[in-house]
Amino acid sequence: MKTPSIPFSRKGFTLIELLVVIAIIAVLASAGFAVGPAMMNRAKKLSAQATATNIANAVEQFYTEYSALPDPGSAEAQFATDASPLLDILAGGSETKSIEQNPRKIRFLSVKEAKNGMDGALYSGTAISKILDPWGQPFYIMLDYDYDEKLKVDPVSGSAPTSDLNGRRVAVYSLGVKVPADSNAKTLVKSW
Repeated sequence: MKTPSIPFSRKGFTLIELLVVIAIIAVLASAGFAVGPAMMNRAKKLSAQATATNIANAVEQFYTEYSALPDPGSAEAQFATDASPLLDILAGGSETKSIEQNPRKIRFLSVKEAKNGMDGALYSGTAISKILDPWGQPFYIMLDYDYDEKLKVDPVSGSAPTSDLNGRRVAVYSLGVKVPADSNAKTLVKSW
């Protein structure tokens, strides 16, 4: 008498199937590690550009309201956002210079609060003391005090070429990620 054959049923995975799955995971992980830093740098650049544009818009709104550019009392036309009364003027602060320049105390500038001392505004009490980019460096603000709507932007430390801007009263830029001095990377983040 013949015994009926029972179909073979396997349980689990074969060694080949496991190796194929491990290889696929390894390839995907290596691709993720290669792309990750580039995406983080791009996100930081976009955040810095948004902040630079926000500062430039605040100056333009100030000009629209008062028919003059804010003047923090310096002979310079370029200001760093790490130590300038210009920030208090634009934020409608209570310092004497701010009240003279912005008597209605209109808050033209609103920037997110910095995390870990980078990428946003640092406050001293209620006043903005600094605005830093995602790399912890200040932004630079250039104003057209001769009102001819022509700016010559010459970034500090020679990090980028000079730019001639027509039809602008304000230009804001950040030097971007810190690179070695012998590098020629173009990391300038700008509002124009």
